[in-house]
Amino acid sequence: MNLFDNTEIAFSLKSDSELERAYFLFRMIQNQPMVRIGAAVTNFALKAHLPVEGLIRSTVFDHFCGGVNEEDCLPIIDKMFTKNVHAVLDYSVEGKDQEVSFDGALEKVLKILNFCEEKKSIPFAVFKPTGFGRFALYEKVSAGKSLTDDEQAEWKRLVARYHKVCQVAVEKDVPLLIDGEESWMQLSADVLIEELMETYNKEKAIVFNTLQMYRHDRMEYLKTLHEKAKVKGFHIGMKLVRGAYMEKERARAKEKGYPSPICENKEATDKNYDTATRYMMENPKMALFVGTHNEDSSYLVMELAKKYDIKKDNSNLWFGQLFGMSDHISYNLASEGYNVAKYLPFGPVRDVMPYLIRRAEENTSVAGQTSRELNLIKTERKRRKI
Repeated sequence: MNLFDNTEIAFSLKSDSELERAYFLFRMIQNQPMVRIGAAVTNFALKAHLPVEGLIRSTVFDHFCGGVNEEDCLPIIDKMFTKNVHAVLDYSVEGKDQEVSFDGALEKVLKILNFCEEKKSIPFAVFKPTGFGRFALYEKVSAGKSLTDDEQAEWKRLVARYHKVCQVAVEKDVPLLIDGEESWMQLSADVLIEELMETYNKEKAIVFNTLQMYRHDRMEYLKTLHEKAKVKGFHIGMKLVRGAYMEKERARAKEKGYPSPICENKEATDKNYDTATRYMMENPKMALFVGTHNEDSSYLVMELAKKYDIKKDNSNLWFGQLFGMSDHISYNLASEGYNVAKYLPFGPVRDVMPYLIRRAEENTSVAGQTSRELNLIKTERKRRKI
């Protein structure tokens, strides 16, 4: 039997009503026009301050998010940990561009680092680059444009936020995942994170960057970074994902008339992802967080772990999936003794909606993802005779 076909383990924490909600949601997500209409209506309702938060909370929000604040998430974290599945608390508020928001995001991450120190069930802290600074500022630095005096001061504050959170992460011995974003702002984030790795990853990987492997240039980047790490003597921490901005990336490349940074098809992306996985697992001094909802990639990691004699609970190897998705991968891997963590988004309902809409759109654009989820839910409903 395929390891990931075991729906009893996959949905062991879901009540019958939660399973029914998941069935309803994934049926909706499977319908692309419905997702587009739903996203537009939701955005309108929130902007018009219509009383829809309760409805959102009881459906899509509670399925994909842990709660509106960290404390809200604790019962879910404790529940998942009974099955040896860890949580990564992800403050998923997007699109803010005020200094007060960036300082607020920093405080959130520092608070989460305290949680991580106290709770074995929360092994990582995480943040997005644009949580700590303006998108347009990263974009300008990435393009090599000169900054005004005010922007230089702003960039210094941004860098200081990164250093602050890294220093606390080192003190508390908690690794820090930094998410990847759009290609036209990512270069400046990469350069900064490299400097942080060089500074804070001397003994082990504390700082993790993210490689979005739907970009065809990322394998080359990983090799170049590895050469630098060998010369300068630091450990590489990397979260590998396929990527979350494909349609936006292609549209911008077309509009601006430059070659798309995205692999030509899904097969090329899968190959790129697996090549990076192999490369990292065959090289010591690299810590790998395998962010994947792909069964084949998960099997490959298990095979490579055997091949290179990497223990299932090795602290340098983690699997990660998003809360509300791919439970058949998360819970079955955890039951086999592997390190598994679920990204658990949280934040005020209104502020987390851009994240949730992106998740729904992403699911409709990944061929087979939603239908696989639906089929597994149907199998479990049948097994339970709901």
